[in-house]
Amino acid sequence: MAEPVQTPQAAFPTRIFSGIQPSGGLTLGNYLGALKRFVEKQEEGIETIYCMVDMHAITVWQDPVKLRQQTREGAAAFIAAGIDPARSILFNQSQVSAHVELGWIFNCIARMGWMSRMTQFKDKAGKNSENVSLGLFAYPSLMAADILAYKATHVPVGDDQKQHLELCRDIAIKFNNDYGVNFFPIVEPVIEGAATRVMSLRDGTKKMSKSDPSDQSRINLTDDADTIAKKIRKAKTDPEPLPETLDGLKDRPEARNLVNIYAALAGHTPEQVIRDYAGAQFGTFKPALADLAVEKLEPITLEMNRLMQDPAEIDRILGQGADRADAIARPIVDQVYDIVGMVRSRRS
Repeated sequence: MAEPVQTPQAAFPTRIFSGIQPSGGLTLGNYLGALKRFVEKQEEGIETIYCMVDMHAITVWQDPVKLRQQTREGAAAFIAAGIDPARSILFNQSQVSAHVELGWIFNCIARMGWMSRMTQFKDKAGKNSENVSLGLFAYPSLMAADILAYKATHVPVGDDQKQHLELCRDIAIKFNNDYGVNFFPIVEPVIEGAATRVMSLRDGTKKMSKSDPSDQSRINLTDDADTIAKKIRKAKTDPEPLPETLDGLKDRPEARNLVNIYAALAGHTPEQVIRDYAGAQFGTFKPALADLAVEKLEPITLEMNRLMQDPAEIDRILGQGADRADAIARPIVDQVYDIVGMVRSRRS
């Protein structure tokens, strides 16, 4: 085998990777925090790879029928939001074996201390850490493999994923140092936009989540126009009008959340929204936000519904995307095997 070639960091082409778990019930938070930003990156002409991370989904038990349905629904949401499968690569993780192959290599690179500090594991496992799956504990190294199997240089992440991206960077650095190569790039986070972390409509201190018992706490991408408008009109606020400056929202989490949502949907800054609505009561602001949300989300809902009527077409798109993804990842993982010292004499 030829010796691996060391690549200067500057020589890595700009490539974006991101994924969403197909756990069902995509919300406005998923749209503003992820899908909308994914489309914007696609429009910038950067190479973009987007993945339904179904291997991550099974770190907790999933009904197989529902998992397939949710994977297709997630793919439909990507496409309905504006991801073009001809310009971006869109696929589901389990169809590209490079992810789990590299994930095992990274399990052997990552240190137990690093994994034990992952706060999301502690949050999800709670007091039952002895009873959760090994996959739930180890999945940050699979996330690193998702990214580095494509030598992605940038990853759009929310605040709650920054720690996992830092782990990805640590794994890349340790791999490069351990084997004396400059093989993997040091990934940069992409954190931008007015509503990268959308909060609950019932409690502005908590993230909007599909797992919240109250459906009124979130706007689902499957909600119709009337439901969207009603949820916004009923969203928790306070009795004060909107302030003259953004600083006036400092101790008003629900008000700030609605302003951020408006800004993200409109493509404005929160400061601009405050300038436009300074002094307005929520009786004025909420209907304007409801109209804007319906305008932006209803076409996505209708297109998702149309796409879901033809699951075979969604599967075809995911399969083609997997072929394109594998064409990038397979040579990278093969080089990793060479670097690590695996004997690879079998040839197809």
